[in-house]
Amino acid sequence: MSGTGTSEELGAQSARARALALLRIRSRATAAAILPAAVAVVLLVAGAQGHAVGSGWDTARWAVTACAAVVLLLAAAVAVAIVRARPAVSPTIPLPEDAAPDLYRLVRELADRLGVPAPSAIALTPDCDSWLEDRTHPSAQPGADQGTRSASRVRRRVRAAPVLVIGSPFLWWMRVAELRAVLAPVVAGTGPSAHPDIAAARRFVRGLDGAVADAAVPVSGPLSGVRRVPRAFVGRVALLLLRSCRTHAAEMERGVAAAASVRAQGVDYGLRIVAQEQVGLAYAGWDRLLTRVALPAWQMGRWPSRLDAGVVSALTELSRRDRLAGGFTSRLGERPACDLLEEPGAADEAASLLAARLFHGGPAQTGPDWSPVDWQQYPEEVVDRKWRTEAARLHRVLDSMGTVQASSGGGFSDDSDGPAFPIDASVPTLARVVEHLAGRCGSGEALAAGISAAVAREEAAAGQPPAGGASSPTGARSAAHTGGDVLDFWGPVPLPIFPLQPPRTGTELLADHVAAMVCCAAVDTAGAAPGLDWLDGPALLVDGERRADLGSPVLSLVEDGDAAPLRSWLASVGVRTDKPVRLV
Repeated sequence: MSGTGTSEELGAQSARARALALLRIRSRATAAAILPAAVAVVLLVAGAQGHAVGSGWDTARWAVTACAAVVLLLAAAVAVAIVRARPAVSPTIPLPEDAAPDLYRLVRELADRLGVPAPSAIALTPDCDSWLEDRTHPSAQPGADQGTRSASRVRRRVRAAPVLVIGSPFLWWMRVAELRAVLAPVVAGTGPSAHPDIAAARRFVRGLDGAVADAAVPVSGPLSGVRRVPRAFVGRVALLLLRSCRTHAAEMERGVAAAASVRAQGVDYGLRIVAQEQVGLAYAGWDRLLTRVALPAWQMGRWPSRLDAGVVSALTELSRRDRLAGGFTSRLGERPACDLLEEPGAADEAASLLAARLFHGGPAQTGPDWSPVDWQQYPEEVVDRKWRTEAARLHRVLDSMGTVQASSGGGFSDDSDGPAFPIDASVPTLARVVEHLAGRCGSGEALAAGISAAVAREEAAAGQPPAGGASSPTGARSAAHTGGDVLDFWGPVPLPIFPLQPPRTGTELLADHVAAMVCCAAVDTAGAAPGLDWLDGPALLVDGERRADLGSPVLSLVEDGDAAPLRSWLASVGVRTDKPVRLV
């Protein structure tokens, strides 16, 4: 234990040393601001005592005094902006104690075992991570935007202990003992956080970060050009100070984490090693669930209301497929951590809606074009609708390209189960699509470009942003700047903070639309059915079994114009390409 205590003390000393370095940067900035005033005082006192007299000294005295006044005013403006800046707040779901008394009891008992202050509150986030977050700034408290009087009351109510933010997937996948082991090093961080130097250094850095973010917000309204100048000046000064603090702040947090980790070694250390494996597994399942299962639903205006319950199904399926994860499902007989909540369903629904807002930019409330969907309804209300929407878009683009006239003069469907049928390009058939891409009616590049343009127009009309750079679902800790309501961080136009899907090429979009058309034809003519695969999302079920071999034949048709592999696949399933499909 002596070695453990020494390691913990070393980490804490390193964190305090870095905190003092940050506070020295603040002190030097303050000294630089008051230096002209000090020089002016010296000159004024010297003049009053009969020293440094003459016109030259008088000019210097008043010039330095004027300069000192300007510098003090600017410094005061910067200081006020930093103090009043809204710090970054992670978007979370508040979890009051009456909604999870057992969870609060577990956290408090854990804090007592570690000998550290208990967190002031608990919140949930749709993320595979857990952390402590300082929310002592008045703008992060309820009622902070109701005026100065309310803000002062809030300031008196604020407690020093940080808020414990827990990733909601952990509660559903982990068992109670595993959750306690994973939270031990996180809760242990409240000890170093209570040190006055570390707390003051964190407030300083968070204030600088908030000032930089506030200065970056566009200014609108009357005299916007005039108002933009002081904000830009404050932002430049805050950014300069923030850059000088970067290394010290990172090293301070490393020291805090090291001290907390060492302190937590005495609590369920052996179980914590096993629980960390569950953290990695939960990350993989959550990422797959969001990108493969939830994203198609969000794009159709539906949001799965039980994402956390879904991650259990996804990880169970992963365990079944992956022999390396096969032993993990044996834990499912133990008590899940979500039993620590009074209403797990309500918490899951709130976290699911927040995930949709974070990763897709959906509205904050349900409506006609944004409604929840259960997993039982997912195949019919998401998968089937998605296929038919994409098939309809594909045929609209073909219509706009004039393929009706181009293909009406003698195209034939090629069904191996019967005679060839003449293609009527005025009706939505799979034969029309295959005929076009096989090279009889043109090149597929024009069709891919047309679909890309159509998708972009529809996203713009629906108020959805185009797909941005790929981003991992985990990372919701990269907080948005907000006041009052921590969920209202986009303003009137909702945008995803962490878009899941990278920009897609025209060929990829075309392949998806052709595959959707094939699935529609299989459902309408061969008795297939839409389904849900927990790891891959929308699935085509033929005789109750998933057919996962459609991608390669479709790519051969789209990229090479070779329809033979797809026709062979269609024949094996019994799809009639000449029959019209039902579109939306």
